[in-house]
Amino acid sequence: MIRKFIASQRNRDVSYSDVGASRDTPPAGYTVDHNQVKLGEGPSVFEHATMALRRWRMFQLEWVELFWPSAPIAIGADVAVLVRVCGLWSLNACRIVYVVDETTPVRRYGFAYGTLPDHAESGEERFSIEWHREDDSVWYDILAFSRPRHPLARLGYPLTRRLQKRFARDSMAAMYRAR
Repeated sequence: MIRKFIASQRNRDVSYSDVGASRDTPPAGYTVDHNQVKLGEGPSVFEHATMALRRWRMFQLEWVELFWPSAPIAIGADVAVLVRVCGLWSLNACRIVYVVDETTPVRRYGFAYGTLPDHAESGEERFSIEWHREDDSVWYDILAFSRPRHPLARLGYPLTRRLQKRFARDSMAAMYRAR
């Protein structure tokens, strides 16, 4: 079922027009969430965290599951995010829209995925690991812009917002553990 769901997304465009906007300034008209957690210091922490990101460890949560964690971090890769809350579940389709691999001024590795039409929300989310060499600190950074797309997401907007905040918190904790 999930393989068919992901395969059905291949020829579909993302569900928003501001592709790549999470690189810089998120567009107007969206709710923006920006969260960071310091993972530690030094190149070893950066390398471990980068490997965890490549393995989608930020999705290893009790209530969220990524299909498939073997998906490559590559532009055009499609994944599905299964969210389970209070006995209900939602399967959401996303596509990697860009990859970041920079060395200056900050060493940064990451990617952003955008929502596909079969997603409850519309928008983009960037996940990155940053090594600030001036103070040797390593950070996990999540920047997302979104707005409800599905009628139930609009109707349940307060719950949707709580789940988005919970995901950010739990994702940061998962990456902290994986560092």
